[in-house]
Amino acid sequence: MTTSPADTPGHQVRYDLAVLGAGPAGLAAAVAAAAAGARVALVDEGARTGGQYWRHRPGDNGARHPGRPVLQRLRNGLAAHADRIDHLAGHTVWHVERGGSDAQTPDRRGDFTTYTVSGGAGCDGAERTVVSRAVVVATGAYDRQLPFPGWTVPGVLTAGAAQALLKGHGVLAGRRIVVAGTGPFLLAVAAGLAEAGARVAGVYEAGLPAAFARHPLALAGNPAKLAAGAGFLRTLARHRVPYRTRTAVIAAHGTDEVTGVTLARLDARWRTVPGSERRLECDTLAVGHGFTPQIEIPLQLGCATRRDADGSLVAVADTRQLSTVPGVYLAGEVCGVGGAAQSVVEGELAGRHAAFATVGTRPDAAAVRRLLRRRAAGRRFATALHAAYPVRPGWLEWLRPDTVVCRCEEVTVEAVEAAVTDLGATSARAVKLYARPGMGLCQGRVCGYATTCLVADRTGREPTEEDLRSLAGRPIAQPLSLGTLAAGHHPTPP
Repeated sequence: MTTSPADTPGHQVRYDLAVLGAGPAGLAAAVAAAAAGARVALVDEGARTGGQYWRHRPGDNGARHPGRPVLQRLRNGLAAHADRIDHLAGHTVWHVERGGSDAQTPDRRGDFTTYTVSGGAGCDGAERTVVSRAVVVATGAYDRQLPFPGWTVPGVLTAGAAQALLKGHGVLAGRRIVVAGTGPFLLAVAAGLAEAGARVAGVYEAGLPAAFARHPLALAGNPAKLAAGAGFLRTLARHRVPYRTRTAVIAAHGTDEVTGVTLARLDARWRTVPGSERRLECDTLAVGHGFTPQIEIPLQLGCATRRDADGSLVAVADTRQLSTVPGVYLAGEVCGVGGAAQSVVEGELAGRHAAFATVGTRPDAAAVRRLLRRRAAGRRFATALHAAYPVRPGWLEWLRPDTVVCRCEEVTVEAVEAAVTDLGATSARAVKLYARPGMGLCQGRVCGYATTCLVADRTGREPTEEDLRSLAGRPIAQPLSLGTLAAGHHPTPP
């Protein structure tokens, strides 16, 4: 674990900027702000920088990663500005607020207090706080999950989890793996598994990627992404991995472990084509339907939100990456899923502007214009991506009454429907109160999107921003023990 003065309870530090997350967006923000003279706390729960995209094993320098040049540039920036960047590795952020414990002190009212708990190898599990004049939220996203019969059977995991096991530990999730869901991320996961020696039984894409052809300008502006996708397809072809579109896993089978899945052809609305079902044997299923931005911290701070093109709830940022709350900057997936390259651009914008707001170093105008052009091109591509890989409502027809929606509280489809029909619930929040989906350990991270869609469907309407907010807002952003809270914290005042 990287240590810093803030790791020592007796050493008290006040930062110009706290960057939350050390993935592509957070790294770029920290380096840009430090280069402009800001004192930065880079807080991340991982032992090493890079986030999910640049996840790597100890001793691996990322030489084979396609994004290595950017990663190396940012690592060089961290080293060059080590005197102004404190990397708090292994620190999970669970709450952020303006002022915090020192809000009664007049000169501290505008500050932000970030509450963290340390964990992992070399960490003591203690709660600590970081006080800063501004915050960059770069907390990323996690796999969006849709329930289906059998999705709780051991051996069913998210596509991101299968990739994390491989990248972070060199572990194959199984021997015969099916990859399914929607989105180009499936190609990256399947190609990585195949290259590592797994037998990938097939990649089953519920959508129809040919819809990309309707967005020629977005494609022309991002040739690197097209080249990466083509490379993944070549890898799958070389390993003779079947790739099928308009096909989905609608059920997983097994008791103690996965023994197989049921595949079915889909129509344009993702309804199963009668008579198309077939069984495929496997011992692992990696499934993903895009990503859910992790916006607990922006919601804690009161940032405005909107529904993005993919139906996700995202926080609103202007051209400076500034949220609707002064001093709170956003970068990466929290303001819309757009990929690692887009996150780096937004992180650099956020870092430059946050440094201007805190230490007065004016951003280079030409550099900002270049970044804004790249950001606009990236957003066009992201919009085209969401349009090409939408989650269609037909998936709700795959469900059975006994299908689990909320794993933590073991809430079934039948229980959610009963809350609507028998108890008169008309919103996701009301169903949460009556039937308890979203009240378990994950606090709705896994089931929130699915519950929102199910409730909206059963009440005859479309999901709303308020539906999503009701299951995304959490005063405690990450699971935390009562013992940790009771033990108090180590503040870092000036």
